[in-house]
Amino acid sequence: MTRTAFASKKTSLRLVAMALAVSVVAGCGLGGEAVYRDDTAEKLEETRGSILGNDQVGINNDSDRPDASGGDSGIGVNSYLWRASLDTVSFMPLASADPFGGVIITDWYSPPESAAERFKINVYILGRDLRADGVRAAVFRQLQDPRNGAWVDAVVEGQTPVDIENAILTRARQLRIASLQ
Repeated sequence: MTRTAFASKKTSLRLVAMALAVSVVAGCGLGGEAVYRDDTAEKLEETRGSILGNDQVGINNDSDRPDASGGDSGIGVNSYLWRASLDTVSFMPLASADPFGGVIITDWYSPPESAAERFKINVYILGRDLRADGVRAAVFRQLQDPRNGAWVDAVVEGQTPVDIENAILTRARQLRIASLQ
């Protein structure tokens, strides 16, 4: 294995480890019977799933159940996958988040230990069901050329997007279980 390939694999593993660590820490309770809660989850509960407050645009967790008014004004993606995706990529700055289209695009992020390398993640939520094939991640990586400082596209380890998708699915399952308790 060449030195560059080894460094690439090592960096990809670091990114996956950070994403998994964020997911695991976010899913931890406070001990005993405590369930993971934060201000965002409480606001969602207070507004009955509304993403913009009292505007009647609800997040419908049960894809086949219409809202109280008889229409189906819920977003077109699964709310557990949406929230889990946001939680999983929360260590990166967001460039765009479209809850109706189910697309989350992060801005470039450089790990503190590797300033000459940066990553970007696009997450696509593909439907209203909580399914393993309901989420896709695309990971982009760039290295900074030491000669001129320009960013150059680099290879991303093939398992990295799958690992991020698995971290999202794990977090979505945690959110679903917490909502049932």
